[in-house]
Amino acid sequence: MQNLIVGIVVFGCAVYAVWTLMPASLRRAAAGHLAGLPLPAAARAKFRRLAQSAPGCGCDGCDSGAPAAKKPGDAQPVQFIRKVR
Repeated sequence: MQNLIVGIVVFGCAVYAVWTLMPASLRRAAAGHLAGLPLPAAARAKFRRLAQSAPGCGCDGCDSGAPAAKKPGDAQPVQFIRKVR
């Protein structure tokens, strides 16, 4: 019984690692295929959302709500830091 539980945990970790390290385009395609399987409604909804995510830079962090980068023409303060010897 213990070997079965360990095997399930190791398999789950391997699936998670592959999913996380997979390129975003391949992950979207896989999510689209998984959304078509007869799964519970919550799982299908999550896979549909993942399949329709916007193709950003591939890191999936572009839509995190971080403030936009400053434009090149914007004024930026200059800070001088004195080196202590």
